[in-house]
Amino acid sequence: MEILQKIENGVCFLTLNRPAVFNSFNQTMAFQLQGALDACATDDSVRVVVIQGEGKAFCAGQDLAEATDPEGPELKSIVREHYNPIIIKIRELEKPVIAAVNGVAAGAGANIALACDIAIAKKSASFIQAFSKIGLIPDSGGTFFLPRLIGMQKALALMMTGDKVSAEEAEKLNMIYKVVQDDSFEEEITKFAEHLAKMPTRGLGLTKKAVNLGLFNSLEDQLDVEERLQTEAGETDDFAEGVNAFLHKRAPQFKGK
Repeated sequence: MEILQKIENGVCFLTLNRPAVFNSFNQTMAFQLQGALDACATDDSVRVVVIQGEGKAFCAGQDLAEATDPEGPELKSIVREHYNPIIIKIRELEKPVIAAVNGVAAGAGANIALACDIAIAKKSASFIQAFSKIGLIPDSGGTFFLPRLIGMQKALALMMTGDKVSAEEAEKLNMIYKVVQDDSFEEEITKFAEHLAKMPTRGLGLTKKAVNLGLFNSLEDQLDVEERLQTEAGETDDFAEGVNAFLHKRAPQFKGK
């Protein structure tokens, strides 16, 4: 399997599993990740998703051997059928999606990490918009997310130069949420993901939905969205539990419903 899947304590760990080629994507891995994200969306036992890489790298982007194979998929199909659905599925999944960037994240690999709700990186990890080095443009949502995260000029500079960005610099640029020391990375990712898995999943999912819509809406439209989604959140079991716990001065026991 080119995507490994493990569910523990409400967290689904999806591991990109082509370490010999730094977890670069081929068609099989792209389709398996799409299927795994679909399964997470419908599995009530999954309350948080973590995407990570096997071995030294997070993901080196597209496997260029496949992209240049005369018998392989065309570049247009790779973007449209492999990467675009992954980005849409990450953004539409109404559960937190964490990118656990355990090593280099280059090209589409970097942009998949940026499309996740929260990106946490090892101190030794790095990010590279590598597309310009082979005459291409950023895909996988890179031209959408990166300028919104760090500003247009910095984003364009990184896209045009293909300069490597260290994890610490990425944190300072607000490209990612935080950096974690290498020796405690796995422990910190698990602790953070399990914490989110104990929170009100429906409320977190609706928060994500509201933020997605806010990228396009006017203030008035967004206020209407907040009213609608707040009403929906107020009908959940977790809202009732949260209020009851607050009134009785005890810790809430959210069920994600």
